[in-house]
Amino acid sequence: MSVIYLLISVSIFVAIGFFIAFIVAVKSGQYDDDYTPSVRILFDDETKITSQTNDAQIEEKQV
Repeated sequence: MSVIYLLISVSIFVAIGFFIAFIVAVKSGQYDDDYTPSVRILFDDETKITSQTNDAQIEEKQV
């Protein structure tokens, strides 16, 4: 039974360690996306055209 208490306590410390590492990575900017905003303008018109053609096709089917 004491092994279970040992494993639970060790797993809690490991989880706390991973949580601290995650917080440090987020605060240091590890997950910031620098690439997507610069190319988003290039693909912005294509999504609008696609959505308009889909809307036109839906309207044609309803008539």
